[in-house]
Amino acid sequence: MRDTKYPGRLWVLHGAMRVATFNILHGRSPTDDQVDEATFARAIHSLDADVLALQEVDRNQPRSQRLDLTAVAAEAMGAHDHRFVAALSGVPGATWVAATGEEQPDAATYGVALLSRYPVSAWQIVRLPVLRAPSPMWFRDRRLPTLVRDEPRVAVIAQVESPEGSVSVANTHLSFVPWWNGRQLRALVAALAAASRPVVLMGDLNMGPKRAASLTGMSGAGTHLTFPVAAPREQLDHVLVDGAVRAVSSSAPLLALSDHRALVAELELREPSDEA
Repeated sequence: MRDTKYPGRLWVLHGAMRVATFNILHGRSPTDDQVDEATFARAIHSLDADVLALQEVDRNQPRSQRLDLTAVAAEAMGAHDHRFVAALSGVPGATWVAATGEEQPDAATYGVALLSRYPVSAWQIVRLPVLRAPSPMWFRDRRLPTLVRDEPRVAVIAQVESPEGSVSVANTHLSFVPWWNGRQLRALVAALAAASRPVVLMGDLNMGPKRAASLTGMSGAGTHLTFPVAAPREQLDHVLVDGAVRAVSSSAPLLALSDHRALVAELELREPSDEA
């Protein structure tokens, strides 16, 4: 199928399902701190993902030109279905409260999004445990800990009907507080317990690959440094899989926005009898 918006681009159905997770920093460029719709759309398009998990997504925020970034991404990748889930409602630095899911469509919000070129037969929203009290954090350039407040965190789960079969896909952005993000991840894993296999869990988990695999019991589909973007030192972004699915290849491309690199993985669904 030829893409009319991007001349010369031919969409190709993959033998494997191509997934990607990307903390987009509300679409902001790391060079000039600006949000440009065309630059954002090109970055999303370049990922060529069949299923895409986005974190730090704005909708109707002044800092991102009041764009609906989920809708822009959906058009750029050719998504059949997509869902934005707000974690916070209001404008940063002003009124900034936990989202309830009852916000008006034109409300200024911020959260996560999951997009799919394949039909989605069911959606589930999981609001994760909230760290209500300030927590001490140690930063490299400071001798003493700093009290910081975390924000509400959410996850979205989709039942994706791919040509190779049905897949449960989850997306989340966990707390930066190390001992708390583990509790949030365990809560999400519990919510996924009833989901049909295979399962793909993606997102910015704010932890390394060994801890993510240990807490979830899942396998990493790609080990690549993703943060900070220019000279990454750690992997905060993950694609984890469980069930009759395996990673064929993976990469962490450098794009023209965000302080993270995206993480891309080609996944192959298998019959349970094929598993060793």
